[in-house]
Amino acid sequence: MARDPLANPRPLIRQLYAYVAYVLGDGPDAEDVTSEAFERALRYRASYDPAKGTPIAWLIGIARRCIGPYLAARRELGAPAAIDEAASPGAELADLSVTKIAVREAVAALPERDRELVALRFGADLTCRQIGELLGLKTNAVEVAIHRALARLESVLGDGENAERGRVPNRYSELTTDHD
Repeated sequence: MARDPLANPRPLIRQLYAYVAYVLGDGPDAEDVTSEAFERALRYRASYDPAKGTPIAWLIGIARRCIGPYLAARRELGAPAAIDEAASPGAELADLSVTKIAVREAVAALPERDRELVALRFGADLTCRQIGELLGLKTNAVEVAIHRALARLESVLGDGENAERGRVPNRYSELTTDHD
């Protein structure tokens, strides 16, 4: 067997959960999908080919197949994307909680492709090059798509009462360009 893709699982679990939570929201669904993806990865670890991508890219590919049924069930029920409604206790965390909820609502309002790109870039912390490899796109196309997704996110955050909470950083090139 080639190098074990799950030899160091802790950082992979964190990264994968962050990605899934961006797509589904924090909570039981994200935990279930992360567990299901790791279970499948353990079962099929011998099929991992390092020439085709990094372990996290391989895991995200597995997780994307696991997420599909959850999203389909939500669409059938007419349920909006999951948003963590629970406010954290304590006055010092109130602003952080409100901001977190506002950003989650804004991300949930984005089209599915934009949510996916934001989740891959900021949830899974993949570079644009890695996202391109995962989705079969050129790095430049990923950078442009993320730039546009962030512009739409900024637009959503700028509407209504969220306008007072601040803006998405206007450093698209820093956020999206791979400098390696």
